Amino acid sequence: MRVTPTALDGVLLLEPKVFGDERGFFLESFNQQAFEAAVGMRATFVQDNHSRSARGVLRGLHLQVAPEQQGKLVRVVHGSVFDVAVDLRPGSPTFGRWAGVELSAENHRQLWIAPGLAHGFLVTSPYADFLYKTTGYYAPASERSVRWRRSSSAGSGTRGPMTLSSNSCPRGVWTIMPLSSATGGESERSTETKSTTSSSVLSARY
Repeated sequence: MRVTPTALDGVLLLEPKVFGDERGFFLESFNQQAFEAAVGMRATFVQDNHSRSARGVLRGLHLQVAPEQQGKLVRVVHGSVFDVAVDLRPGSPTFGRWAGVELSAENHRQLWIAPGLAHGFLVTSPYADFLYKTTGYYAPASERSVRWRRSSSAGSGTRGPMTLSSNSCPRGVWTIMPLSSATGGESERSTETKSTTSSSVLSARY
């Protein structure tokens, strides 16, 4: 398994080894020992979720606060999405910054999002089947959201009409402020992920 760090500590791009031939392919989608070696921590998954969404559907950005925090291991088994994590950990040097990557059935990538980070995705194919494993059970009273706001810094995967669910901002809400109304800085991109390292800040309200 190939492990690629992103701009955020605790967010890792995982690429399993794929064995393909004329019959199709085989891959090991999860191995507890290999996963814990990759992320450097013990992780017990207690819930698996599967969503299907049409093109332009935006799910997130969501997280659960302590003591019901969740780590997530996510992947796409049909279609493609632009997947994003936002650092909301108090005291983190990257608080308020985000990292994003394309996940698709073709590239077989997975993204690990540690507890304390918000997560969401935008569907970029006609539809997408999205799977995620979580280290905590769903706890509606602990759910928080980041209000997504269209910005050119979010990359080409965010263009076009979008559909948001009615629970996109259910309780405590953070609003992402664009660079023009915040502090100076430039966005950075790596070969594997797109990220902002200083082009957005968060204003929190409860």
